Amino acid sequence: MNSDLFKGKLVHLTVEEPESLSPLVSKWSADSEYSRLLDWDPARRFSIKNSQKWIEKHYENEANYAFSIRTLADDRIIGEIGLDGIRWTHRDCFVGIGLGEREFWGKGYGTDAMRVILRYAFTELNLQRVTLDVFEYNQRGVRSYEKAGFVVEGRARGLILREGRRWDVIFMGILRDEWLKLNPEKQ
Repeated sequence: MNSDLFKGKLVHLTVEEPESLSPLVSKWSADSEYSRLLDWDPARRFSIKNSQKWIEKHYENEANYAFSIRTLADDRIIGEIGLDGIRWTHRDCFVGIGLGEREFWGKGYGTDAMRVILRYAFTELNLQRVTLDVFEYNQRGVRSYEKAGFVVEGRARGLILREGRRWDVIFMGILRDEWLKLNPEKQ
């Protein structure tokens, strides 16, 4: 049994006070590539004050479980991850992740964070299904989600417009039974 539910091999998940997290969220929003990987809306910047308001509002929603992603090596905050829109009747939710610190992209930190949140979703919250969507141009994200156990369930063709080109939105999901097969020690 894992002695720390929120700890992986590279990261651990924490909850921060909005006033301490908002400067980072504001900084990350200034990176248009990060914004375009994370959000359907056009890239835009957020002030520290507006970032703090958004974080506070997000924390107030009882159907959301929001965490910061910190490295184990130096306890640095590198991103965010959360379970949103939990529907307890159906035991399903949406997961979202963003690594704001570029030097950690493509090095397994996002996959590790996703594995930690899935363990939490399936063993602590007893959810049945976790879903996400990812933009077709984010192939690094697709590979990371597949490593964590997600499978492609469908796509909305040409739904997103970026740089004058249409891109698909890919829908991915993982069921509790699928996760248990990948993690037999959790049974």
